[in-house]
Amino acid sequence: MTPAFLSLAGLLAAIVLSCFTPVNVGLLSIALAFLIGYFSAGWKLAAIVAGFPTSLFLTLLGVMLLFSQASTNGTLDKLARYSIRLARGNRGVIPLIFYVFAIVLGACGPGNIAACALLAPVAMNIAAQTGIGAFLMTLMVANGANAGTFSPIAPSGIIANNLMAGIGLSGMEWPNFWNTLAAQTIIALAAYAAFGGLRLLRSGRATLAVDAVEPLHPKQRLTVAVIAGLVLAVILFGVDVGMASFLAAALLSIFRAADEKATLRAVPWNVILLVCGVTMLIYVMDKTGGMDLFTDFLAGISGPRYIPAAMALVTGIISVYSSSSGVVLPAFLPTIPGLISRLGAGNPLMIAYSINVGSHLVDVSPLSTLGAMCLAAAPEHEDKDRLFRRLLLWGWSMAFVGAVLCQLLFGYR
Repeated sequence: MTPAFLSLAGLLAAIVLSCFTPVNVGLLSIALAFLIGYFSAGWKLAAIVAGFPTSLFLTLLGVMLLFSQASTNGTLDKLARYSIRLARGNRGVIPLIFYVFAIVLGACGPGNIAACALLAPVAMNIAAQTGIGAFLMTLMVANGANAGTFSPIAPSGIIANNLMAGIGLSGMEWPNFWNTLAAQTIIALAAYAAFGGLRLLRSGRATLAVDAVEPLHPKQRLTVAVIAGLVLAVILFGVDVGMASFLAAALLSIFRAADEKATLRAVPWNVILLVCGVTMLIYVMDKTGGMDLFTDFLAGISGPRYIPAAMALVTGIISVYSSSSGVVLPAFLPTIPGLISRLGAGNPLMIAYSINVGSHLVDVSPLSTLGAMCLAAAPEHEDKDRLFRRLLLWGWSMAFVGAVLCQLLFGYR
């Protein structure tokens, strides 16, 4: 078998395993990249290692290290609890506040997984206290976290922007963010109206048990100031987010704003390994010709007029079971130039937007990280089997809704 065929088979195996096993396919991808590159393609070790995305690794590590500090010292949790005061007891406003706060938290750096992990326990506890349905609260928290996750300083945004720059689509950081924010907000507001949000708005006020929150202590205030400084430096002055995050994390460490050991344990190393490992396998796949085989397959299932819908549907179905940012984006974004070449038409930017949006709309599925965290945080009185089924049905339906939405938003430009 040729290196091209082996690399494509390796990627498909990694995608399947990511859907149905707990194996970190990043680790598997690095091993496959070595085996294929060294034994089949006959490369030197240095040529294989060149495929490891060092810049992406450092950027992800810097951002996640900083926000692990903000998580371990209690800053993010306390900010979440402060935000609930804005509801002033109106039950219908509470899910909307969690949606907005999930956007802000996800966009400011932690990303969708960290934002959901921080908010889900608080949100589900408050939902139980106030009679808000766990299904509605899950949709608002998870969609909100995804709505902010393509920020230029959030992990998914960093991953997508790096991959898009690699195929000549640089400078699209903010359009990426706004497109995803718009799509997720359309879905979230529809879900809010359909699953009891409007009824809650008319039902009156409720007493919340989180009104008394201790003020931020000095180390938490320092953490907020440092993160705010990072965000402004990136937005206003174009400072590299990865290196700036390391500088900010070092500053907090010097002032002992967070426990270093606890911070390092809290860094999601599995996510970093997943993204970098799959990206390394994609590099080998590209250099051996496996990418051509993959794009031939994708071209066979889509047409020039409906490429956005087809890509959103395929990536959405895979993302129901797999990692959207860690597996789907590294696997599909690099195929865009070859796909357009084979079809003879297509707007590369619109296809990229469709992949980004379609792959993330489904992440409320309980088989995805966000849905699973909300399901785990649901109160004891909640029927979790029923909640699981509803979330799974919602995730699957979003693959098809995402295809229609992406065709409408990106298919005619």
